[in-house]
Amino acid sequence: MAGTKQPTDRSHFILPDLGEGVHEAELIKWRVKPGETVEEHQTLAEMETDKALVEVPSPWAGTIKELKGNEGDIINVGSVLVTYDVAGGGSAPKDEPTKEVRAQSAKQARPPMEDADDEESAGSEEREDAGTVVGNMGAEMTISERFARRQDSSNGQQAAGKALATPAVRRIARELGVDINRVPGTGRGGRVTASDVEEFAGGGAQSRQTGTQRSAAPDRAAAPLPQVDSEGVSERIPFRGVRRKIAQALHFSVQTTVHFTVVDEVDVTALERKRKEYSHVLGRKLSLLPFIVMATCRALRKHPAINANVDDANEEILLKGVINLGIAVDTDHGLMVPVIRDADQQSLGELADGVASLAKGCRERSIPREQMTGGTFTISNVGSYGGMFATPIINYPEVGILAAGRAFDRVLTKDGAFYAGKVLPLSLSCDHRVVDGAEGARFLNSVKKLLENPEALIQN
Repeated sequence: MAGTKQPTDRSHFILPDLGEGVHEAELIKWRVKPGETVEEHQTLAEMETDKALVEVPSPWAGTIKELKGNEGDIINVGSVLVTYDVAGGGSAPKDEPTKEVRAQSAKQARPPMEDADDEESAGSEEREDAGTVVGNMGAEMTISERFARRQDSSNGQQAAGKALATPAVRRIARELGVDINRVPGTGRGGRVTASDVEEFAGGGAQSRQTGTQRSAAPDRAAAPLPQVDSEGVSERIPFRGVRRKIAQALHFSVQTTVHFTVVDEVDVTALERKRKEYSHVLGRKLSLLPFIVMATCRALRKHPAINANVDDANEEILLKGVINLGIAVDTDHGLMVPVIRDADQQSLGELADGVASLAKGCRERSIPREQMTGGTFTISNVGSYGGMFATPIINYPEVGILAAGRAFDRVLTKDGAFYAGKVLPLSLSCDHRVVDGAEGARFLNSVKKLLENPEALIQN
């Protein structure tokens, strides 16, 4: 397997793959300083990928000569992280990037929350992932070739492949008679925009300088951004780490999907009694969330169009045969969405344990990256912090998300009689490109009926 090799003279260390699909990481904290002698496997730096904190160890013993980056910088996989003081004055090669800042990250970055494999990264041959922070610990350390910087020798563009573009942009390209795979993309992650296609059709693409630097921020309008009044500002907090990823992911979701929201109220009076019974039997307190997860799984089986992902790059809707539920977890670092795999195959107790374990792993930042991907639908329990209804943002590339609000007491009626009951507000957002409004309402009604009949919910 070809790849970018670590130097045989051990003069510098190239940042390897920190996890499947990771193209960049934020430098959180240096754990060494220039002139310090380090041992093999000693931690060099703490870095943060989109969902996890990672300690990057030194692959060999030596003396640190130079640190290539400042805390807060975005470092691309394949960039020099540190240089070592070796006999003969080794240093990083001049043609290697020595410091990656935020403006350089998006050219190799993919759209958020997408699977790692694509035309550019996978290539035509099958590749393997050593699965370690420091790469392949053989005679020579290497990182996967898919993270090597590759440029077309003629114009500095990325190697040819299937362009990333929305169906609407592809339609514009067809109407203009443009091969979209030849159009240089200026959107986030190299995505081709409508303006790119129109400029290419008008012959303006040759004059555009793509270079190696691209802004990691969402696409901006041509007009200058308005000035923000800085009077009274007590603190400036940059978009970094998980918060930056959240901002990118939400912006991308809103710009790509067509959101619609439908809401309803559920009488969970009987379910509340059942919850207390199960809490007593299991010997621990249960929330309503495991019941909501179970009802959602049943409803997704009945309405499979909502248990899906959208592959915009290939213009396909991917119906999923498995139900992997994402559970939104609020942490001090920002919102995280770990996944319960095969949630429909688990019992109520297993779901309760799974939710608690995922929440604990997210808050301690110890959850494996593999548990942060592969979701087919997401549930957000906004009611645990107050609030009734919401307009949840879809966790792209999924096509639906359900938000449970705060349950509250209300006087209800049934068969002409009044009774004191408990009501649970639910809000469902779906991608209107995939799910019609009527189907979304039917799905929410299926969830409602299951929650209002806990005996049938648990026995099925």
